[in-house]
Amino acid sequence: MQERAPVANSARRALCCFQTPLLLLFSVLATSAAAAPPLPGEELAGRCRAWASDARNPWALAHGVVLDGRDFRASDGRLASDVVVADFLRRTPALEDAPSKRADLFFEPFTSDGTPVEPHPALQVKTLLAAGLPLSQRFTASWGPVTLRELVEDVKRDFRMDQVTSAESAWRLDVLSLTSRPGDTFRDGTGQQVSVNAVMERALTTLEAEQAELASGLKARRPEVPKRGQGIYAHPCGGLHYFQAVAGWARHPSVRAAWKPRLAAQVDVLLYRLDSEMRQYETAWASLPTQREQVLAQMLKFQGHLLETLGRFRDDTGWRPTAVQQETVERARRYLENTLRRMDETGLLAAPASVATRNRQLALDLVGDTCHAAHGEALWSRLPSGRAP
Repeated sequence: MQERAPVANSARRALCCFQTPLLLLFSVLATSAAAAPPLPGEELAGRCRAWASDARNPWALAHGVVLDGRDFRASDGRLASDVVVADFLRRTPALEDAPSKRADLFFEPFTSDGTPVEPHPALQVKTLLAAGLPLSQRFTASWGPVTLRELVEDVKRDFRMDQVTSAESAWRLDVLSLTSRPGDTFRDGTGQQVSVNAVMERALTTLEAEQAELASGLKARRPEVPKRGQGIYAHPCGGLHYFQAVAGWARHPSVRAAWKPRLAAQVDVLLYRLDSEMRQYETAWASLPTQREQVLAQMLKFQGHLLETLGRFRDDTGWRPTAVQQETVERARRYLENTLRRMDETGLLAAPASVATRNRQLALDLVGDTCHAAHGEALWSRLPSGRAP
């Protein structure tokens, strides 16, 4: 079977006239391409878009939305947000004795085959809000229409004040932050009135407590604070989602004024973490040659989430880093570029499907953390106005 139709004689003769110039042009293009490899952000973004588009994996789709927002599409052509709600949102009838008398809307943590849907409570709803979708956004669930507002109200009904200090509360807090203003209240599923101000104040206090050991290390000018799963390190993704949720509340001027010195101290701790943690990763890289894939995956997770967190803080609050702080950001970007180089050299940048044959969790982390890193790099490869530097 021929793979392409034969070229007509006249076309072949015409092509011969241009063969030499064409060959020269292709040679120049090939040389240029070899001399100018993709920038780290382009490399990350391309892989994120390819890897996160699986319509059967709502957790991956959510990470594609992290990078590209509401316009990200699944491999079947549908908007990722539509796929997540239509194919994976569940509903149980309201209980007669429930105060709200409303059906419970939820995403399962995992599908029956172990595919993650919402392993962290409210992750999907937070992602839809952060993508810029309005509360009036209407989706078609398996039983009929549902709005983003209904999903948010369900998160509020499920909320309890004692969840604030939980390591898994970051996404719930972000939902409240993204949909509330200072002074707002709501009623949870027990009928208890909840003050959003009180929630976020407790969250900031929790962040301070969780980062206290790091703050002490910074004050004492210690080169590093060992990671032992303590404090903020007990949180998913090193607590960087928790930081985003708390600091994002300072988008409101009154909150920003009230929290100014406390939040500035937490930003200093966050910046201190960069070199503190990278020293430990480099030590692990040198001393644990059989675990280098896992070390690289942790580097990618940390560097990408850190850049994303700092970029979001800048955009949410108008933060203007000092020259020293900006140099720390640029150093994080260089670390990330070096991590990508190492991943390429070790084969970890291969398709996640091939990585999954030996470590499924590593493959999942590779998808999500590539998208967070792409987003973080994108935030710092442009100025806050959106103009490229």
